[in-house]
Amino acid sequence: MSDRESIVAGAQRWLDGYRRAWASNDADDIRAIFSDDAEYRYEPWGDPLRGQDAIVASWLERQDEPGSWSFEGRVIGVDGRLAFIQGETTYTSGRSYSNLWVVTLADDGRADAFTEWYMDRSKAS
Repeated sequence: MSDRESIVAGAQRWLDGYRRAWASNDADDIRAIFSDDAEYRYEPWGDPLRGQDAIVASWLERQDEPGSWSFEGRVIGVDGRLAFIQGETTYTSGRSYSNLWVVTLADDGRADAFTEWYMDRSKAS
């Protein structure tokens, strides 16, 4: 396996862990995908949440109920430790989003940084 293939596989494992955390809303599942001092941005222009405790608290405060959403996503590219994930999120309420996630992976496979870019597909541009 080449270095690039190895990085893509690591990004895919991270994405699988993110889906698991999203579905479970379990603090341990969330902690498993973020490094101790990770930064999490819900929008690229916003101030980041810093550290696992802040990420877990915010995630649980804003959690999506299991079964209320579906997500289809894939790793579309990597550049060193940066992984780019494209996805589509659809909620049972009718909301739908196109997503681009930029994730900086640590050596252990957890995210050191996560930034979400999303477009509300229900709003015409």
